[in-house]
Amino acid sequence: MTLEEKVAQLGSVWWIDPAAGGMAPMLSESIGPLPPWAEVVDGGLGQLTRTFGTAPLEPREGMRILAERQRDVVAGNRFGIPAQVHEECLTGLAAWRSTIYPAPLSWAATFDPDLIAEMGAQIGSTMSRLGIHQGLAPVLDVVRDHRWGRVEETLGEDPLLVGLVGSAYVRGLEGAGIVATLKHFVGYSASRAARNLAPVSMGPRELADVMLPPFEMALRAGARSVMNSYTDRDGVPAAADRTLLTDLLRDQLGFDGTLTADYFSVAFLQTLHGVAEDLGEAAALALQAGIDIELPSTNAFGQPLLDALAAGLVEEKTIDTALIRVLRQKCELGLLDPDWAPTEPDDVDLDAPEARALALRVAQRSMVLLANDGTLPLQPGARLVVVGPRADTYQAMLGCYSFPMHVLVHHPGVEPGLEIRSVREALAADHEVTYALGVPVVGGSDEEIAAAVAAARDADVCVVALGDEAGLFGNGTSGEGNDVATLDLPGRQEELLEALLGTGTPVVAVLLVGRPYDLSRQVDRLAAVVCAFFPGEEGAQAIADVLTGRVNPSGRLPVSFPAAGATHPSTYLAPTLGQLTDVSVVDPTALFPFGHGLSYAAATWGSVAASTEEWATDGSVELAVELGNDTDREVSEVVQVYLHDPVASVVRPVQQLVGAARVDLAVGEQARVRFTLSADLASFTGRDLVRIVEPGAVELRVGASSADIRATVALRLVGPTRQVRVERSLAPDVVVETA
Repeated sequence: MTLEEKVAQLGSVWWIDPAAGGMAPMLSESIGPLPPWAEVVDGGLGQLTRTFGTAPLEPREGMRILAERQRDVVAGNRFGIPAQVHEECLTGLAAWRSTIYPAPLSWAATFDPDLIAEMGAQIGSTMSRLGIHQGLAPVLDVVRDHRWGRVEETLGEDPLLVGLVGSAYVRGLEGAGIVATLKHFVGYSASRAARNLAPVSMGPRELADVMLPPFEMALRAGARSVMNSYTDRDGVPAAADRTLLTDLLRDQLGFDGTLTADYFSVAFLQTLHGVAEDLGEAAALALQAGIDIELPSTNAFGQPLLDALAAGLVEEKTIDTALIRVLRQKCELGLLDPDWAPTEPDDVDLDAPEARALALRVAQRSMVLLANDGTLPLQPGARLVVVGPRADTYQAMLGCYSFPMHVLVHHPGVEPGLEIRSVREALAADHEVTYALGVPVVGGSDEEIAAAVAAARDADVCVVALGDEAGLFGNGTSGEGNDVATLDLPGRQEELLEALLGTGTPVVAVLLVGRPYDLSRQVDRLAAVVCAFFPGEEGAQAIADVLTGRVNPSGRLPVSFPAAGATHPSTYLAPTLGQLTDVSVVDPTALFPFGHGLSYAAATWGSVAASTEEWATDGSVELAVELGNDTDREVSEVVQVYLHDPVASVVRPVQQLVGAARVDLAVGEQARVRFTLSADLASFTGRDLVRIVEPGAVELRVGASSADIRATVALRLVGPTRQVRVERSLAPDVVVETA
């Protein structure tokens, strides 16, 4: 290959309509004027960006366009190499008429990795049928501050939960032949003051013990691509950090797939970070750090890279290293097979009945009942007033990376192409329902609040749907770029809620949100609170199923809900001085803790026992938990195991999740849950930055949430301090036996 042909394989093109430039700041400027198509494909092309995910195309038309482009790419280079095709798939394939699944925070709320693996396989199968090769998901950033706009895209605030659910999605996607792309390596979610792209203040211990484990788990699950973070850590942008992207990711963790640049992040080394004088230097820095492919369109990895090579800023062998990885992955995908041909147009149902049914199951499983005074489930025949900014719009169900909220907002008048009902519509199927807006998500008038109050006085129960509008970069209250200064409900929603509580009518709050909000001033007066984290196209049905009692709610919180006065939002992973103490007047105790969730009927907890009192620092312990269902309906419990290490050589969280298992029990059924816990799960990064297991007393706290501990098992780790290698156990083995 000539140098030009090599470099062409490291680039991409986003053939985008200028009218879509609002999808991201600086989009049109970053891509620049597109050259003639024949020039784009001349000599080859690495990737095609978002053929389906840029504009509303009928599936058959999208397939026709993609096949035509692939034929041009093949004809445009001497070797007949097609492009690798990628799309977003954070809430399902981001394409018009394609099934919209719940947002990732809902995946985590299911505490059900097997279900998420099934969803990943369904999404991957759809992508494969269209000729797509790579999906830009999952997001494995561990939440550190709930004010960050992208909380909705994450899997929560605990690294084990993020890893279990994220790696399950990877197994599903990769099992369908789609390259899963892990985002965003690493530390993106820990930016200062939760501001998007802001610098990250993080030491090596937090990086190793909180941020890395989900990526390690997902790499073991078979992920073949990783995407860098936008941020800098201690002054070094991730896209230019060889220590991070090569020494750590490749040499230590053994990753041998492709390292994909997050959109525009190579150019950002010049324009935002100021560590490169021009695009050529930016390209050299990124390649030397370990990035293989520039997305979404060739900018720095084109002529600027060739100029940098001529100037001696980068060596040809560095380009060859990236090229080998790119071509090897294309080979794995069959793109270098002599008989390869593009996928031809076909009539593909992107929202097949089985996909909708799966979306409903995930939504139902993710609903979290936060509080209930007995008002729920709703009584048959109850007269309902449904109020609030999220009550009568299908958009309330959708996250920021769903196609309607990400793309269709730039195509006014185009319908979503799917049946997506609102809360009001779903409840009207079972009850007499009246409706009043109250206030929009942001804004509103006194008159609108007064009208909602009048309607609530005449009802048996008031269901108020509150929360977020998903969007990007200021076009919403949750989503990429929509960071907030406080965790108060947006706009005048709290004012509306107070007015409704003053009517005397029982008020059930339904939260359709992308992050947790402070309800501490109202929670004692609310009849019930149900939380849904953007539950997807079947979300309204799932909400109605829970409110009416057809479904026994069983979701659990993947993020803590704050209480009033917590001026700096924090997660449950806090040391003693990060919790309520006598040395600060700020009480960070959560209103609803990590792992919390109620049900209409719950499991009966039995004995909890460990196989030994002495846990070898190089051994394992078995923990057995007994459950039973003594109710008259099916129940589902999430057994959670937390490790408490009272004395360690470095400051540790008071407790941290080391095991979780969802257990479904039919009426009268009994279960024994056996966790086999390697001592590796008690390891941490020591003072010399080596991961170790230390001897000493520990506790295994077993419960229904991080604050609802049902049993504590005291153990002692015995033996010498042991260094733990990268091949360590990252999760327990879990067996559920039912009778």
